[in-house]
Amino acid sequence: QVQLVESGGGLVQPGGSLRLSCAASGSIFSINAMGWYRQGPGKGRELVAVIPSGATTNYTDSVKGRFTISRDDAKNTVYLEMNSLKPEDTAVYYCYADIANFDTGFMPYDYWGQGTQVTISS
Repeated sequence: QVQLVESGGGLVQPGGSLRLSCAASGSIFSINAMGWYRQGPGKGRELVAVIPSGATTNYTDSVKGRFTISRDDAKNTVYLEMNSLKPEDTAVYYCYADIANFDTGFMPYDYWGQGTQVTISS
C-alpha cells in the first residue's frame, strides 16, 4: 500500500504565501515524477507543476514565476511553494507521484493524495 499525505493548505489573503507538502509512504521501490494538480470551483483538474526525477521542472503558465516545486527524495516528499497568491489560485490541490513497487510490477503508477484546500480571499 502507498499513501500520499498532503499538508499546508489554508486561507490566505491575496499576495500571501503558502507552502504545500506531500509525503509518500508505504511500499515504494522508486519514485519517478512527482507533481501537483488543482481543481478550482466549477473547473476541471489542471496540472500546476511537475518535477521529474533528475529532470527539469515544468509549470503551467499561470503560476510561472510565483510557484516553485521541489522534492526531497530522502523523505519521498514533494513541496509546492506558492507566492504572490491570487484569488484565481483558489482550488483543491492534489499531489501525485509515479511510484513503482511490487504491486505495480515495478512499473510507474500514479498515486494521489487526498487533496488540500487553498483559499485566497481578503
